[in-house]
Amino acid sequence: MLQQQEDGHQPVGSHSDNTSTKTGQEVTGMGRQDAGMTTDFPEPTRIPVNGVELEVFEAGRQNARNPIVLCHGWPEHAFSWRHQMPALAAAGYHVIVPNQRGYGNSSRPTEVTDYDIAHLSGDLVALLDHYGYDDATFVGHDWGAAVVWGLTLLHPNRVRKVINLSLPYLERGDKPWIEFMEEVLGSDFYFVHFNRQPGVADAVFEENTFQFLRNMYRKDVPLAEPQPGCALINLARMETPPGEPIMSDNELAVFVSAFESTGFTGSLNWYRNLDRNWRLLADVNPIIRQPTLMIYGDRDTVARSERLTEFVPNVEVVSLDCGHWIQQEKPHETNQAILKWLDQRDAA
Repeated sequence: MLQQQEDGHQPVGSHSDNTSTKTGQEVTGMGRQDAGMTTDFPEPTRIPVNGVELEVFEAGRQNARNPIVLCHGWPEHAFSWRHQMPALAAAGYHVIVPNQRGYGNSSRPTEVTDYDIAHLSGDLVALLDHYGYDDATFVGHDWGAAVVWGLTLLHPNRVRKVINLSLPYLERGDKPWIEFMEEVLGSDFYFVHFNRQPGVADAVFEENTFQFLRNMYRKDVPLAEPQPGCALINLARMETPPGEPIMSDNELAVFVSAFESTGFTGSLNWYRNLDRNWRLLADVNPIIRQPTLMIYGDRDTVARSERLTEFVPNVEVVSLDCGHWIQQEKPHETNQAILKWLDQRDAA
């Protein structure tokens, strides 16, 4: 989860394998077990891109030349887009949903710097090249939204339209982001903790994978006083979760199975590149010109941007009555908002 406020609301690993020796058939079977457990979700393929391999799920292959790429957040999985894939395919899109590096059966490089925005956006550019697409519409949620914002800044000619959920454009201020967060929010703020105490949260999450993810994926979480320590580590150790679950036990099992297999370090390394990303974006034009849809959850504790239109002038904002896990908590409403906006942009 990205950009969670430290206000008492619900907040928002150590394995590594650079390559895979499994055959395509074996990988497909494993992916279906990790990310299927439902006949509705497509079987994956492993695609070599940018020096790694990504596990990629597709729908609407018959809709060639009209690609839309869906980018998950943390601690998520391509499976988080299970409600959007069939709707977008039925609307005429070639839907491409990767498990990004560090997740699922995709590669998990060992070097922390292999998870910076240059690598993460480079993976998506190489994915377009693999399919022979000059550009695509990109959709991101949470950390996936951060990657889509960064991709659009670094490779604007490869992005046709932008649709982001929960996380608005993150302005690049005068200080590196982690340094700024540490000054304002303290050393226990989870962004800072992940950077200043590498390996600590990774181990706690791995020891409590089911409990952590069960406690994370909740809605209608009541307000509570902040407790000492890192909020996400506290959440992982909480025996009785607040609020209500946003998914079935079988759906939750998909995420649990994936992270029990991979650990959390690869995904947490995204956080550990935030200041590096701040430096990599130093000389980039900060204005995004593409048509953009920003979807907020009214009860999401991620802060909205007060200056979004200054950096994203062609943006339309939609708010849904939900928390952080927008496309899973309100799948029908999310699909309606996305398809309506796409239809309007195509008509224009």
